[in-house]
Amino acid sequence: MNFHYGSSGTYLPVERKCGVATVSFKDATRVYPGADHPSVDKLNLEIGDGEFMVLVGPSGCGKSTSLRMLAGLEEINAGAIWIGERDVTDLPPKDRDIAMVFQNYALYPHMTVGDNMGFALKMAGVPKGERQQRVQEAAHLLGLEDYLNRKPKALSGGQRQRVAMGRAIVRSPQVFLMDEPLSNLDAKLRVSTRTQIAALQTRLGVTTVYVTHDQIEAMTMGDRVAVLKDGLLQQCDTPLTLYDAPNNLFVAGFIGSPAMNLIEGEVQSDGVHLGDYTVPVPRETLAKASDEKTLVLGIRPENFRLSDNPESREGIPIDIGVVEELGADAFIYGTLSGIAEDELISAQQIVARIHGATPPHRGESVRLLVDETHVHVFSKNNGLRISPELEHSTNV
Repeated sequence: MNFHYGSSGTYLPVERKCGVATVSFKDATRVYPGADHPSVDKLNLEIGDGEFMVLVGPSGCGKSTSLRMLAGLEEINAGAIWIGERDVTDLPPKDRDIAMVFQNYALYPHMTVGDNMGFALKMAGVPKGERQQRVQEAAHLLGLEDYLNRKPKALSGGQRQRVAMGRAIVRSPQVFLMDEPLSNLDAKLRVSTRTQIAALQTRLGVTTVYVTHDQIEAMTMGDRVAVLKDGLLQQCDTPLTLYDAPNNLFVAGFIGSPAMNLIEGEVQSDGVHLGDYTVPVPRETLAKASDEKTLVLGIRPENFRLSDNPESREGIPIDIGVVEELGADAFIYGTLSGIAEDELISAQQIVARIHGATPPHRGESVRLLVDETHVHVFSKNNGLRISPELEHSTNV
């Protein structure tokens, strides 16, 4: 990677190495010895040149294994992985032209920041002058110029993570790999650092594959997000499309905070019955699951509003259990009215985001009106979405 000075005096990256740094997983599979099921099962994923791709999912879903397969740290039992025009499936890590940023920073405690950042270049035989120049350029980019002579123990967690980023940047790789790099930071620092990483990646234009279990991190950083579960790719799309058009119940429940309400209801001729209220559902949607007596409705918390007349039969009847007042907004948590006390444990909790000025109180019964244009319908039998794609929400 080369740099030149911009008009403001800052370093700006210029043309990267020749070649297209796309990444392709082609039926890539990893089965650990003694395991009954693959940790990653026939993963097919195309990552564009310069794209920021986030792999997200719960613990054990295969996201870190996928990253390690790309890095050459895990064996690929079937399928292949390509970087650009090269099949790297059987290449050792040092020959893949990648740089990895780990969760635990992996800095050498006896070396200074500058030596840590330039160590890989030293091992590669890069002349000292060029090595120092590239370290200085990366340090300027990351705001680490005043820390180059310090040891890692004298730095904060956020500064150490920037050193780890700098060590990757100076190598000018085709692909950055990041394995939960923010997990060891506190909540406030995570927010600021993820913004810095996203801005830096945009500026450098290097293809990046980023692993996290935090769906908010995934939604705010990635150009596209790949959602995994049990080693299987569930959906890969832009953050907004994942939010507005989840393919199945897992993606619907995983993406979004608070999560989408997934409520089972009895199918009627004109909709789905919840409590004493029927949520309207187009007949053509119901026809796609004509053999099912129960469907699952997905409703985002922001797509509810409180009825002005709780005595009417308009809206879903809710008994409020908890109210969270957050200032401008409030979240109410409740269950369908009329559920016996011995059934409350298994009752489906419903979360609604409402205006925080005059929220209802715990113990009240209210009616929630539904934005019918933003109701998702899923099959209970296979968990797949059967409703058409919605218009992009303006309330996210």
